[in-house]
Amino acid sequence: MSQSSIATCTLEQHYWQQGIIRVGGVDEVGRGPLAGPVVAAVVLLNPDDPLTGLAGLNDSKRLSPHQRQQLAGAIRQYALSVAVGQATVDEIDHHNIRMATLLAMKRAVTNLVLQAEHVLIDGRDIPSLLPCPATAIVRGDACCATIAAASIVAKVARDQMMVELDQRYPGYGWSQNSGYPTPQHLRALEQLGITPEHRRSFAPVRRLYLESIQ
Repeated sequence: MSQSSIATCTLEQHYWQQGIIRVGGVDEVGRGPLAGPVVAAVVLLNPDDPLTGLAGLNDSKRLSPHQRQQLAGAIRQYALSVAVGQATVDEIDHHNIRMATLLAMKRAVTNLVLQAEHVLIDGRDIPSLLPCPATAIVRGDACCATIAAASIVAKVARDQMMVELDQRYPGYGWSQNSGYPTPQHLRALEQLGITPEHRRSFAPVRRLYLESIQ
């Protein structure tokens, strides 16, 4: 992996040049797992020197765990503001994963101590009732520095949550698989059953849940 920054600030520069300084990038992690919350993060980079300390900044999926940990620390150190939001398993099952993801994003933006003037959101959907204007950017985590930074912060935050949940519900391998449907996780689900942190609206879990109540 090259140590130069891969994601750029081209999109952010468009707003900075108009005097819109507090531009945040928003991304989520955890749409696909069978267990655990969906987590979103928002990052506002410093327009005076946005990539200081962030060499190698890229979509979190393209980075090793060690690289993500290092960059997450640097992002929190150098960014103007960082915030995280989440939607619980109950909210995922009640609303559906798409709506829960938008809820997590909205909570992240609302949680900012230094409020954004505009946010760039990875994907096609924009949460309703945000406290500022927003623009959806398809594949933004691969090209937009603030969104890439948010993807890293969200991934590291959720992975830590799953490590803690793994200690509470051992045997499912969540500290390694983050709740995704790996063979180990699926075997444990069959052998150990469903926990309160499993998403009953997701097919493998729902099947077992329906079998258990028949």
